[in-house]
Amino acid sequence: MQAAPIAFRRTVGPEDQARADLYAVLGRLYADAPGHEFLKALGSADRMPNGNGNALASAWNRLADASVAMDADAAAQEYTDLFIGVGKCEVNLHASHWIAGFMAEKPLVQLRSDLIALKITRKEAAILMEDHLSALCETMRLLVAGDVERPPATVQQQRNFLEKRLLSWAFDCCAAIEKSSLANYYRRVAELTEQFLALERESLAID
Repeated sequence: MQAAPIAFRRTVGPEDQARADLYAVLGRLYADAPGHEFLKALGSADRMPNGNGNALASAWNRLADASVAMDADAAAQEYTDLFIGVGKCEVNLHASHWIAGFMAEKPLVQLRSDLIALKITRKEAAILMEDHLSALCETMRLLVAGDVERPPATVQQQRNFLEKRLLSWAFDCCAAIEKSSLANYYRRVAELTEQFLALERESLAID
């Protein structure tokens, strides 16, 4: 009898795991509206101590509290109104739109080259384009934590990808969400995104 190979998942430190988990949460929220179970999970999540003006903790706690009160049907309608729309969305979640003004432009081509260099391939079942905010959050999660097939990326690789592919436009996108009259729950998501990316920019610049 031939023994089956065992796949070991590479472990990361608790700080990096927390970073990866938060990228995963944001990736899920931007991919589609949160369903009942996901809202329940966020609503029951531990709150962060927010003493000494911890902006990230405050943003996380506000999102968790909003998740308790949010109805899944209302969240689905808000997501559709904000990010899908009829003919044109209220807020576009693609990097190419914010950087070049049009979808599927040069920034997407450059991103795809970066992903090839990082040996990150698009899943066959993927619906979202690679420069969608959700997909970019998922890519950062993978760079931070790795998976059974790849180790975590170096700090330099994480910093380069974050600066080139997220920080150049994500704050403008989040500001547009917060200003939209259609935003309710996603205003809290945008606030958390801003605070988290700001912390990521500062922490990765130190290493």
